[in-house]
Amino acid sequence: MSMHDADKSKHEPQKVDASKGYETTDVRVSGVLVAMVAFGLFAAVSAVVGYEIGKVLNARMTAEDGPTSKWAHPVDVRPLGNMANNPEVKKTMDASTDQFPTPKLQTDDGLQDLADLHAREDLLLDNYSWADRSQGKVRIPIARAMQLIAQSGLPVAPQAQAAPLLTGANTPEVTLPLTNGFTQTGFEQQEAQARALKSESKK
Repeated sequence: MSMHDADKSKHEPQKVDASKGYETTDVRVSGVLVAMVAFGLFAAVSAVVGYEIGKVLNARMTAEDGPTSKWAHPVDVRPLGNMANNPEVKKTMDASTDQFPTPKLQTDDGLQDLADLHAREDLLLDNYSWADRSQGKVRIPIARAMQLIAQSGLPVAPQAQAAPLLTGANTPEVTLPLTNGFTQTGFEQQEAQARALKSESKK
């Protein structure tokens, strides 16, 4: 048997006997052991690296905080427990909350605030009120303002003076009408072309 035939037989897939209905070969213990050792080494290296990083960070924070003194030292607050409920403190907090400037946080979904806003707007829009009493300016209802505008119309702004043309420029000539106010879609344009071709073919 030549070397070429040996390599060829090594790479050829082995025939598996599936007549028994289950795997007849055992798991390779060496592969499992290698994987377990690799995972163990990875966990050990990760633990060492994490520990060293923690030491570096703690040393840097200690250097920035300075030496421990009676004013700067770690305190374990767990034995203190939760702060006891004090009615006087709650009363003071409620009073300060009432004095807090607006806008405050809404205690409902905001529908009442919106209704109040619309009511104030309706009072201004539907009734007469003073805009500036010293100058005699009165705010009139919007319905009356619409009637006055319908009768007398809006004031016309003065026409803007046209700027002089540049040297060699001509006044543009516009052919009316520019548009009939209706823009066809692509589908409508295709339908119009089809109808035009159909009418021409009948002729």
